[in-house]
Amino acid sequence: MKPDEARPILAHLEELRWRLVKSAVAVLIGSIIAFFFADWLREILEIPFHRADPTAEFQTFTPAEQWGVLMRITFFGGLILASPVVLYQLWAFIHPALTEKEKRWAVPIIAVMVALFVGGVVFGYSMMPRALEFLLGIFDDVRNDLRLSDYYSFTLRFIFAIGVACLYPVFLFAAAAAGLVRSEQLARGRRWAVLLVVVAAALITPTGDPLTLTVFSVPLYLMYEITYWVVRLVLKK
Repeated sequence: MKPDEARPILAHLEELRWRLVKSAVAVLIGSIIAFFFADWLREILEIPFHRADPTAEFQTFTPAEQWGVLMRITFFGGLILASPVVLYQLWAFIHPALTEKEKRWAVPIIAVMVALFVGGVVFGYSMMPRALEFLLGIFDDVRNDLRLSDYYSFTLRFIFAIGVACLYPVFLFAAAAAGLVRSEQLARGRRWAVLLVVVAAALITPTGDPLTLTVFSVPLYLMYEITYWVVRLVLKK
């Protein structure tokens, strides 16, 4: 490959690097802010555990375990606070490849992505008590004194996974806006959408019981239907 041919690729990589740096700085600033509210965040994140088993307690096994949990809490809070900046940097990276008409969608799409991600995080948190009640109530003769780091690994991964899963309507809409799919195809793919939603819900939810699957699958599928109607009405208009 000639140097002239490689230059555009290197320019894209340089652009991507700076977008990632700016996103990392935003997450760092958000984490610093979240650090001062760590006790409040920890209290909120531990409510589902204490509701599931009021007699259970947390325990640690290494001297640095509490510090590690504190860093996870602050990073998670920083990621949520920085999500508008991170999503904007994603848009700014693909901005040069968009037409003027497509660029007008940028602000609404970013706003919807932030709302869906934060809404997914809140929805995932609201599902935690039900999930923990099921998981911690399987054996009546077992105490549920959990290791602190294990609880936060489970909780933050579960909440974050649901937040990310709720972003799929935006990518589906973007594919339709780019002409990769049409509203007719989305209408014909409803049965496949139901199957994929249920499979995704089964992979994300830790319990797998029918009630939890239903509670999670129904909103995900409703987002598919809303996306279909938005594609059909808005894009054609």
